Amino acid sequence: MARKSMMGLVRKGKAKVRGSGYYVTWDVDSNDQAATSRIKYFVFGKRVRADGRERTYPGFLWKEGVRYLAQSAIFVLPHRLPVIRRVLEENGIDHDVEEVTLH
Repeated sequence: MARKSMMGLVRKGKAKVRGSGYYVTWDVDSNDQAATSRIKYFVFGKRVRADGRERTYPGFLWKEGVRYLAQSAIFVLPHRLPVIRRVLEENGIDHDVEEVTLH
């Protein structure tokens, strides 16, 4: 399977979200497949096909005030920080938050 480039998502984010906010990065233990899947689905969302229908569940990344920076790294505006922090903490995922301004 060919690897999908995330650079398009990085470029779209540059135009979408700027200003003062928080750089959030995390590290999931790859041996903990359940936590890895939960954070992946939370951040990126998922598509479910059943009964000939497809349902899309958009992830956190598609919300206003969230910008993809790199693997396991996003920028969030202040009103989004409590949500991502809660999810990471509830899933026991090591993370760090730093206040930054993106121009």
